[in-house]
Amino acid sequence: MLKNCKLCPRACGADRTRTRGLCGANDQIEAARASLHLWEEPPISGEHGSGTVFFSHCSLGCVFCQNRGISRRDGFGKPLSSEELAQTFLSLAQQGAHNINLVTGVHYVPQIIQALSLARSRGLHLPVVYNSSGYECSETLRLLEGYVDIYLPDYKYYSSYYASRYSHAEDYREIAVAAITEMLRQTGAPQFDDNGLLIRGTIIRHLMLPGLSNDTAQVLRDIATRFGDTALVSLMRQYTPFDMQDWPELNRTITDSEYADACELFRSLGLGGFFQHSESISKSFIPAFDGFGLEDCKS
Repeated sequence: MLKNCKLCPRACGADRTRTRGLCGANDQIEAARASLHLWEEPPISGEHGSGTVFFSHCSLGCVFCQNRGISRRDGFGKPLSSEELAQTFLSLAQQGAHNINLVTGVHYVPQIIQALSLARSRGLHLPVVYNSSGYECSETLRLLEGYVDIYLPDYKYYSSYYASRYSHAEDYREIAVAAITEMLRQTGAPQFDDNGLLIRGTIIRHLMLPGLSNDTAQVLRDIATRFGDTALVSLMRQYTPFDMQDWPELNRTITDSEYADACELFRSLGLGGFFQHSESISKSFIPAFDGFGLEDCKS
């Protein structure tokens, strides 16, 4: 797969055994942090935290990305083998993680599958979360069936204009809708354990962007129409601008009134899920991408 890479919708066809793909990844796993993360939705983070692995590089490349220190082509990443990634999963489990949370891992799906197989053969039994931009190939997602229990995709844009302007992906909505449909086929409706933790299901995230309230409304209506109560929805207001001089229309946070209006629509559509408090708007909620938690994975 890595010799003619078409794992993501960019389908750049790079031979990643010889060079880096459009996303910036070669055939070596690169990650930037592995830690217990308490800032996901409540049934993901729980009391002890989600065992989150932040992978380096990204196929979407949003201009406003808060993780740009690792998501860009030249972003930071610590090289790992599949064996070492498996050991990372097991280390997170030993720390008390409620689940293993794979953040932006589409370009490493073959290696992730290998690592999960190794970890499960050594006793890993936690649910696996696939945390995604939503810009995913259904064919690649089908490879993950049986390995992923919970999908956490974005549904960023309804408008192809905004998708093109801010993520260079005019086809974003069509791709994301097809991807979420496949995710829901695999997981079905949400299932919780006795402690209220999600053990299977799909949570669709939508990050509000300044000035795009009408687009948010269209996204929420589309989710309600297409997916109804088969998925939970997380309406996020945590957008935090920095270094956005070239995009002045995005150089502010979401106002209270913008978010309140979106929440009102969310409720009127009968959606179930999660809202965010204004305290989430802070750079302090962006983890330090310094290789933390990956140094313990050496076998």
